[in-house]
Amino acid sequence: MTASIATAAASVVPCWSCKGPVATRALFCSVCGAVQGPGTIDHFSRLGLQPTFDIDLDLLEKQYFGFQRRLHPDRFAAKSAKERALSQSQATALNEAYETLKDPLKRAAYVLDLKGHKVDLTACGTINDPVLLMEQMEKREAIAEADTVDTITKLSAEADTEVIACQCHISAAINAGAFEEAVHLTIRLKYLAKLAEEARTKKTRMTRAMR
Repeated sequence: MTASIATAAASVVPCWSCKGPVATRALFCSVCGAVQGPGTIDHFSRLGLQPTFDIDLDLLEKQYFGFQRRLHPDRFAAKSAKERALSQSQATALNEAYETLKDPLKRAAYVLDLKGHKVDLTACGTINDPVLLMEQMEKREAIAEADTVDTITKLSAEADTEVIACQCHISAAINAGAFEEAVHLTIRLKYLAKLAEEARTKKTRMTRAMR
């Protein structure tokens, strides 16, 4: 059996209700119409998207909300307890996929994980990269010392621009197969996003204080 045929075979499972063939990413059996449980598949496959960092966010939303409408609880009110439970499991799996893929930081880490390069976004210890550490210290100090709305507005805009630029660099690195560089950039994005949030929060607080 060739690799492509083996993959195709592995992507089909029997329906729990009628035992007919069902694709692992299918919500319903095409033979009997019974809702299926969420298959063990990646987030991209679950939402019918290509496994890439550069996803179409409009398409992501269209796919997600389209699937969720088909799983609305009202559609299963008269179904069996098993079908209600399976529909809820499908909805939960879709929610997790959507929440991961819509966020650039989580999406970058997820794509890299699929490539065999783990990025721990929950780690909150000391930054090991001295260049990144110095960058973060300087930017955080500038935000802390900002004492006018104009100053914090400028810093906030700069932070947002750096976040976007870092996302572009991550995309380029992943597309070039430079996964170690992409891991480093993803860690940098984590801290840049936090700084951007801090700047926005301080800007909002200072703007409200002037009213």
